[in-house]
Amino acid sequence: MSKNVTFHDLSEQSVFITGGGSGIGAALSDGFLAQGCKVAFVQRSDASDFVADMKAKHGVAPLFIPCDITEVAALQSAMAQAAVAHGDITVVVNNAANDARHTLGDITSESWDLAQAVNLKPHVFSAQAAVAGMKAAGGGAIINFSSVSYMMGNDGYPGYVAAKAGITGLTRGLARELGPDNIRVNALMPGWVLTPKQKDMWATPESLAAHLDRQCLKEHLVEDDIVDATLFLASKASRMMTGQALVVDGGVVVTG
Repeated sequence: MSKNVTFHDLSEQSVFITGGGSGIGAALSDGFLAQGCKVAFVQRSDASDFVADMKAKHGVAPLFIPCDITEVAALQSAMAQAAVAHGDITVVVNNAANDARHTLGDITSESWDLAQAVNLKPHVFSAQAAVAGMKAAGGGAIINFSSVSYMMGNDGYPGYVAAKAGITGLTRGLARELGPDNIRVNALMPGWVLTPKQKDMWATPESLAAHLDRQCLKEHLVEDDIVDATLFLASKASRMMTGQALVVDGGVVVTG
């Protein structure tokens, strides 16, 4: 949860987050709850303990709906359930992703399809499901998590970087299509955020030092760095921003 910012207009907003019970997603759920939002989230793994922690911390629990986001019908059904519980969804945060390492030689037709089904496809169909409610509410914000990984030209996960590049293109196309209905669509481009998963699976002293050397700001990113930027994109503080790719990476890549 951020201690840096408060966006009063987010209070009582209906927020839907994919992968909102662990890693960056858990920090996002915590951050939106702290703003007074009504938060619903989906993920495959059990998040009951996290929900209980949030209830103890904020006095209100997020709505956790177990869901495999690769199943479009299940994802859209979960969004419908969230809208019944909290009102029309006005903020969608497409956060869930899988950056499993692989090489070109490892890819099969099935593994490629699965990478896109996790990392890109949900962004399409969550937006599709949210549009009617956002129109009824007078507008909304869709925040698609991309990554600077493809901008850096990273190897080691071609299916992932292809999806993340696709998210940026999708964001720009949807921003144009949905703008007349006051629905803003932006991409958030995190750098290497040192979540527990990243520390356990891929961070080594050597890789951390090499990455920090590439950053302008000599401090590793943590989850709250991403929360603050997401809250900004959800809030009317960014009301005239759409179709943009906002980089939060400590200064590894540049845009413009």
